[in-house]
Amino acid sequence: MKQAGWRLLIKTTVDRSAALAGLVVCAPVLVATGLAIRATMGKPALFFQQRPGRFGKPFHVVKFRTMRYAKNASHTPTPAHDEDRLTSLGRFLRRTSLDELPQLYNVLRGDLSLVGPRPLLMQYLPRYSAEQARRHDVLPGITGWAQINGRNALSWKKKLELDVWYADHWSLALDARILALTLLRVIRPQGIAREGHATVPEFMGHGDE
Repeated sequence: MKQAGWRLLIKTTVDRSAALAGLVVCAPVLVATGLAIRATMGKPALFFQQRPGRFGKPFHVVKFRTMRYAKNASHTPTPAHDEDRLTSLGRFLRRTSLDELPQLYNVLRGDLSLVGPRPLLMQYLPRYSAEQARRHDVLPGITGWAQINGRNALSWKKKLELDVWYADHWSLALDARILALTLLRVIRPQGIAREGHATVPEFMGHGDE
């Protein structure tokens, strides 16, 4: 087996072992967070959305819900903008990255890696340039090179450049560095959202800043 194949095998083994251990260790936190969401926003506590994986193959990412639905249980419309539907609990979950914990299940399934470009929206696929689309040459991840270098405060152009750089240069040592720096970012959150947005504005095309 070539060296790259060994590295990928080790990465996959570490991913799934760490995800299983994380789900067991974090089980009380997962349960408590789910109950808090149910109590403040109603059910369901989890949010599923189709995202592109490696080579653009779709899968369903799972996260804790952080926003009210566009209509409540009585079918009364709620605020239309994401930043208005984001609850105080949801802001806390995003600030601490607790909303991402259920994605350990995606890692266990092999949909995600612990480290890789964040999986974005399916409708963005035709909007990437050929260069930007190379971010899909590797598995997407819960955290990544762009996340520790500015996260959502980055322009789209810069974020996608960092994703492609990771796809070209990933290594086990780089993954370990990203994971360590991610822990620091969780303790001292930065770049959670672009100014004026709940997270970031929609990506409209490969020239988008």
